[in-house]
Parts: sequence; C-alpha cells; structure tokens
Amino acid sequence: MEKMVPRSASPAILMSFIAAIFCATHLAAQQGQPQLGSAIFIHPDGSSVSAWSAARLLTVGPDGQMNWDRLEHLGVYRGHLTNSLGSTSHGGATAHAFGVKVPFDSYGMSGTEPLTSLSGKPFSLMQEARQARLATAVINSGHLAEPGTGVFLASAYARIDIDTITLQIIESGTDIILGGGEVLLLPPDVVGRHGVSGIRRDGRNLVERAKELGYTIVYTREELLAVPTSTEKVLGLFSYAHTFNDRSEQVLRALGGAPLYSESAPSVAEMLQVTLRLLEAKGDRFLVVLEEEGSDNFANTNNAIGTLTALARADTAIGVALEYVAEHPNTLVITAADSDAGGLQVVPVRDSTAGGMPLDLITANGAPLDGFNGTASEPFVAQPDQFGNRLPFGIAWTDYEDLLGGIVARAQGLNAELLPTSVDNTDIYRMLYATLFGKWLP
Repeated sequence: MEKMVPRSASPAILMSFIAAIFCATHLAAQQGQPQLGSAIFIHPDGSSVSAWSAARLLTVGPDGQMNWDRLEHLGVYRGHLTNSLGSTSHGGATAHAFGVKVPFDSYGMSGTEPLTSLSGKPFSLMQEARQARLATAVINSGHLAEPGTGVFLASAYARIDIDTITLQIIESGTDIILGGGEVLLLPPDVVGRHGVSGIRRDGRNLVERAKELGYTIVYTREELLAVPTSTEKVLGLFSYAHTFNDRSEQVLRALGGAPLYSESAPSVAEMLQVTLRLLEAKGDRFLVVLEEEGSDNFANTNNAIGTLTALARADTAIGVALEYVAEHPNTLVITAADSDAGGLQVVPVRDSTAGGMPLDLITANGAPLDGFNGTASEPFVAQPDQFGNRLPFGIAWTDYEDLLGGIVARAQGLNAELLPTSVDNTDIYRMLYATLFGKWLP
C-alpha cells in the first residue's frame, strides 16, 4: 500500500483508499461465489426510465408502484456496441446472448463473422444451457425471429434472413417457443391457421417440421392455457405476424379502429405463467428469455398509447416472475432494455384549464406531441397521486429510431446482488451465466 498511497496522504484519503479496496474485494468475492439456480430475463424492448415513468403515471399514478419498481437491485445500463454509441435490437440481443460486444448489424455473429461467447463456446448462452441439460424457453409478443429472443437460438449473416433464423429456432430443441409469425414458418402455397399464406422462400413447412420434432402447437390464448402440465414441448403461433398492430394512432383509426393487440393472442404474462407451470413440472433448472416487443415497435411509430399499453403488459409479466421468485427463491429475474425507442418524454400539462383541451401538435421546440388518442388529442390523465389529484400530461417524441437514452437494468431473487451499479450490456450475459453455471465471468 505504501507504494500506491503517498506517506503524506491524509487520514481521510487513506480511509477512502482502504474502503475502495474493501468494496472491490467484497464484490469480487461475491462474483466468485454465485449460487446455482434458474433465470428469467425479461426484455421490454426500447424502454427508458422516461417510458417507465409515463407507464407508471397511466397505470398506478405518480406515487404508485409498478412491479418494475419492486425489483430491488438496480444499475444504469450502458448499451454501446463496437461501432455505435447506440444499440440495435439485433446487436444488443447478441451482446445479451453471447456476452460479447459486436457491430450494430449483427445477429448472433460479429457482423458476418462467427462469434465465440464469453464462456468460450461457439454458441449462445441458451444453447450452452441446453447442452448442460437445462430446460429453456423463449417468449415474444412479436414474431419468432425478433432478435430479442431469436438471437439466443439462431445466428445469421443478416437480420432479414428470416428463413435461416426460423429454421434454427424450430430445430434448436428449445422446450417452449411462444410468439407470433406463423407466415414465417410456411411456404406460399400453404394458408396458415390465422388465414394468411406463408412467405418462406425455401418452400419448407416448419409447422410440419415442428410436429415431427414433438411440439404441441397452439394458436390462441385458450389453447395455450389448456395445455396439459405434462406437455414436453410447445410451439405457440399466436398471429400470422406480430401479436400487436404497430401502426400510429392515426393509421389504426383509418383502419377502422384496429386493436393494439390481437384479442385472441395471449399476453406475454399469460405466456410466462404457462411456461413456468410447464417448466416447474419438469423439475429441471431453466432459462427463460421473454421479450415484449410492442414497447419498441409502437415507440418507433411514435404511438404513445401503444407504447404505454405494451409497457403495462410487460410489467404484468414482471409481476408473474416476481410471484414465482417469491415461491422459488433459487430463481433470478432480471430485466433491461437495449435502447430508448423514440426518445419518449413526459410533458406535464400545467395549465389547469387545458386538461380537457386538445394538446398542441408540437412542443415549443418542435417535438411531436401525443395525447391519449395521438396527435392533437386530449392529454393523458394520470391515476391519482397521494393527494387524490389526477394530473394531465402529454408524450413528446425525439425520433422514430432506437436511441441512447436513460436505461436501467433491475434484478430480484437469486444472485440479484451481483448486478453492478453500472451495467454493461454484456453484464446481462454474466448475470445469467453466473446463475446457470455458478461462475462470474470476467
């Protein structure tokens, strides 16, 4: 220590130095001794702290608590990639699934080069978990090739190579695969259960292939909820594409008031409930990766009510996970986004007479402004605060793209205390790996 700290250092400096050494040593000791268990990673895509704040206002009020707020451990998320300060869905998902930073245009690869995961394996964490005979499941409100879950099971030269990606997903051996995108599994001459012809260019019928591999296939909420607990493998195809209609409010009105989400499709919370029931019956440790894709896609179209609805659905899924952790303390639940979709910001409506009046089209500096029904509509009204007041607000947008915003990762349950206060995107992999394999990777 004498070589590192001058003899003339003040007692306060010496104490600070000793405390820093103790904290670093303590964290290293913690990270060297994680406990083995199961893990649930929930990815509400595109959700910044501002987006969660808006969802809180609308669902429980400014003084209420969402399930997201109940996650005790928190760290600020850093999502940069090797060639971009901001993330993409497929680049960020690759960092989560492999524990390695990659170029922004990567889907389970480093650009177009094969990728070795942080553990030294030539495949993702979920594939490594399957090799270790752990149970696995992916859940998505979007189509099955969406990268937030798809990258855990597939690698491709390009995100648009849907035929390759979906083939790898179906043949991955994953116990439970739930989402939309029936047309991605069918050739053009086959009309799917949801009434739309397939779009596969390779002519393969992956629905039939899934049946050959032993999957029970379900298409609706009712069919999913009725799946027997003894079922070994489940493939859910709950829409021909996404389970939501990711258009702007104006476009949805022009389509005759199309619903935000398919009424026959289960929510991600319902998908998670069934998944945990089936996995618990297996008796194996498991890895579940769940993505609410609507929070990203609606924000990318600047649809405020769609974005907040998607976040509320993601929050319900977090509640399901927290209930499971309370009964099964050997389980980690961790949640994070990889970007700030649309740059959503809450704009308080401070004029007490403006609560029932349509909002302006834009803010003073020109940002597009949404009310409850989109542009030029009445403001949102928050649930009551602690004084019983219900206060109006609007939603302003920065862009249509995925941005570098205020994102946090949160965790609860087994090994949650290992979550760093400054969370690199690759630390999501480290947290999951530590829980599944009992080792913190440097």
